Amino acid sequence: MPMDYPSLPAGAFIGAVLVLIPLPWHWRARNIGTLAIIAWLFVMNMIYFVNTIVWAGNVNNPAPVWCDITTKLIIGANTALPIATMCVCKHLELVSSTRRVSLDSRDKKRRIIFDSIMCFGLPLIFMALHYVVQGHRFDIIENFGCQPATYYSIPGVMIVWVPPLFFSVATLVYASIALSHFIRRRMCFAAHLQNSNSALTTNRYLRLMIMAVTEMVWGTALTSFNMYGNVSPGLRPWISWANVHSNFSRVALYGFIEIPAPLLSQMFLFWWAMPASAFIFFLFFGFGEEARKEYGRIFTWIRRVVLRQSTTENKYGVQLPSSR
Repeated sequence: MPMDYPSLPAGAFIGAVLVLIPLPWHWRARNIGTLAIIAWLFVMNMIYFVNTIVWAGNVNNPAPVWCDITTKLIIGANTALPIATMCVCKHLELVSSTRRVSLDSRDKKRRIIFDSIMCFGLPLIFMALHYVVQGHRFDIIENFGCQPATYYSIPGVMIVWVPPLFFSVATLVYASIALSHFIRRRMCFAAHLQNSNSALTTNRYLRLMIMAVTEMVWGTALTSFNMYGNVSPGLRPWISWANVHSNFSRVALYGFIEIPAPLLSQMFLFWWAMPASAFIFFLFFGFGEEARKEYGRIFTWIRRVVLRQSTTENKYGVQLPSSR
């Protein structure tokens, strides 16, 4: 079947690739918050990529298990991304504070464990809790594929939308405190970071801060708009568990022709939010000093291994082609 919207899989695939480019130096820094952002954005964009190909121009149900898994991951990502930005800002507040900060190996290990539980374990809990307000198995929307099904009620608001907003507010609080630390000691901030045994420089600190706040503002605006659009027509009453989960195996199918134009525009906006988040992340970390060094290493590897050209190393540690 011809694809009416080729920009959808293209945008999702490009987003998935771009978000992986900064992975090597964030992996070396062992910053779980940014690694979690990379992981969740990559997984979500790959899900969107597959969905827009499989369900291009149709509402068939060829892979129900795929939909069961991916719809839960979509629910998890909605909370995981705000949690990850909160962990980033929490760490920035810690290293910039006037409190005595010890960043030895044991403290770093404890922080890695805590951030891992927050960024990957806690979203699993919200994925499981979604079953409480899951009125039927899932929805399939033409050209978009599988989407989570939520029974729009007070419990639905508390489980699906309140947690992302809560962690977004926590991100804002940590970011505000961290920024105040920076402003108060901006003249000697680089020395303070060095004394705290942090691998951060002032430039990296500010980029992480601005990235986290940008993702937080972007995500909060979309979550609030999504919540308003779903609850403004009125919440449904929570009668009983049996009532909410009656005919649970049902799969709702929606063709584009059935969806009103204003609602369809909103669906496109929310769909593009995930690739856009990946693009935003890349803009902050795809052109920095670490990125340029990594590109230099890749370029050197291609010349040395693929093109079989000998190289010499300059004073910056970047290997250059030999004059021989």
